[in-house]
Amino acid sequence: MTIPMSDPHPVTGQLFESPVTPGSGWPGDTATAETPVAGSAAGVRSLASSAGSISELNTAVSVCRACPRLVAWRETVATTGRRRSFADEPYWGRPAPAFGDPDATRLIVGLAPAANGANRTGRMFTGDRSGDWIFAALHRGGFATRSTSVAAGDGLELHGIRMTAPVHCAPPANKPTTEEKATCRPWLEKELQLSQENLRVILVLGGIGWDSTVSTARAIGWQIPRPKPRFGHGARATLLSPSGPVELVGCYHVSQQNTFTGRLTEAMLDDVIATVRELG
Repeated sequence: MTIPMSDPHPVTGQLFESPVTPGSGWPGDTATAETPVAGSAAGVRSLASSAGSISELNTAVSVCRACPRLVAWRETVATTGRRRSFADEPYWGRPAPAFGDPDATRLIVGLAPAANGANRTGRMFTGDRSGDWIFAALHRGGFATRSTSVAAGDGLELHGIRMTAPVHCAPPANKPTTEEKATCRPWLEKELQLSQENLRVILVLGGIGWDSTVSTARAIGWQIPRPKPRFGHGARATLLSPSGPVELVGCYHVSQQNTFTGRLTEAMLDDVIATVRELG
């Protein structure tokens, strides 16, 4: 019998298997061995609908196994497909739940976890170059207690803002399928419903996230402008939830493709974060 490999957590030093077992003590992990697991699209819909809080929703998200291709990929990366520079670290290898203030008036929506970023650290936008950019900007904007996001348990906190994604598992080639996006959508639907009483601003990173956010908001009964709002850097649109208006703000994604080429600069990102602060 093969004995699962254990490696020390980069912050706590505690040994963890990869993928991380729920309830084994990973920083911030709220799931346990008894947490119900969604194993199908129907299971996702059922568990999402029954979540009574952001915390309960995050717990359910963190153990989801509804998409076989994504489960296989995230766990392969976590075991035999690790980046060489992280070869001696444990990999989370599970869906990355939302991260940040559960009562936030502002929400950031990305696309999906990175294979060697959030799939490794277990925390949204943590441990990769995209995270370096977004957390530094959030720190400059007064939303983050630290300018870096290295690993779960590093002391980073967000205030007044939370980050999530339409897809919670790392997809091969960073491209989830249409079916995978549809299977994961009830998690975002429920997050918007649980947030709408406080929510005032949604910052969307990238066109795919923008389209997913608009379609999800429409699916839960929010009023969407017609024609459908078009994505662009700095684009804005007002959505109407049952609790009031929510301002949608677009931003080029903080991917290396955009930041290395200068399509997205620190000044551009800071301007968008400033808008989010002003509107929220």
